[in-house]
Amino acid sequence: MSRTAQQDKGQQGEDAALAHLLRQGLALVERNFRCQGGELDLIMRDGACLVFVEVRRRQSRGFGGAAASITPAKQRRLVHAAETYLLRYPRVPPCRFDVIAIDAGRIEWLRDVQFS
Repeated sequence: MSRTAQQDKGQQGEDAALAHLLRQGLALVERNFRCQGGELDLIMRDGACLVFVEVRRRQSRGFGGAAASITPAKQRRLVHAAETYLLRYPRVPPCRFDVIAIDAGRIEWLRDVQFS
């Protein structure tokens, strides 16, 4: 199945986010975890903490930028996917949500984002 240009750009954004987080000392656990009703771009480990990372990429900061594009519906899907992923653990480890926002090529790492 061929990929669209948009999918290629999304993949490039995820590659850049992963490289950035690896340079910061996080370790990759899983990439593109999908379940019915949600997807997690990156699952990383930061010490004992499991980190669910949403990667958003925008060409400019117009309309609020990349981070602002995470709608309440998207937040619900992220939480659902994380809850599904955590079912594999007998005891839930410490965990958090992070966002990598890429605006016009500039990476911003938002740690421990609280979704409403």
